Amino acid sequence: MAFKMNRRMAEDTDIDITSFMNLMIVLVPVLLLSLTFTKVRVLDINLPELSGGQSAAELSQSQLDVMVDSEGFAVYFPTGKLLKKIPLKENQYDYRELSQLMRDLKNQLSDKKDATIIAAKNVEYQTLISTMDTIKSYKTVLAASLVEVELFPEISLGDKKR
Repeated sequence: MAFKMNRRMAEDTDIDITSFMNLMIVLVPVLLLSLTFTKVRVLDINLPELSGGQSAAELSQSQLDVMVDSEGFAVYFPTGKLLKKIPLKENQYDYRELSQLMRDLKNQLSDKKDATIIAAKNVEYQTLISTMDTIKSYKTVLAASLVEVELFPEISLGDKKR
């Protein structure tokens, strides 16, 4: 009897993993389908420079400022001189007109790469991001393909003082 008992223990037993494999076959596609895919975009911004290779007088004369508030956009170039006011259209910011103004300005100032956005406290985040995108570049069709043309990529942020 002892001999039969040892023989039973010595036999290899098969593990049934069929149910575990079935679980994995169902679980993996469900987890893959439930993933949330997000696109993260980072915008590089700079602090306004107060000193550097240029003197303060030269810097203040060549500064491009775009003021964003509840009334619309106001573009100043050179510093302190109002170039154009772009009011709201039907309670919406007119990004198309701002983009056209930035293109015209870029045609005159081809070497300039920096701009400062001055935002009021009540300006929404999405409005600020859309303004940055409009000032940074614009999209156009060139040779049957959509390309992004650079305008003023070095953006600085400031806040409007009351």
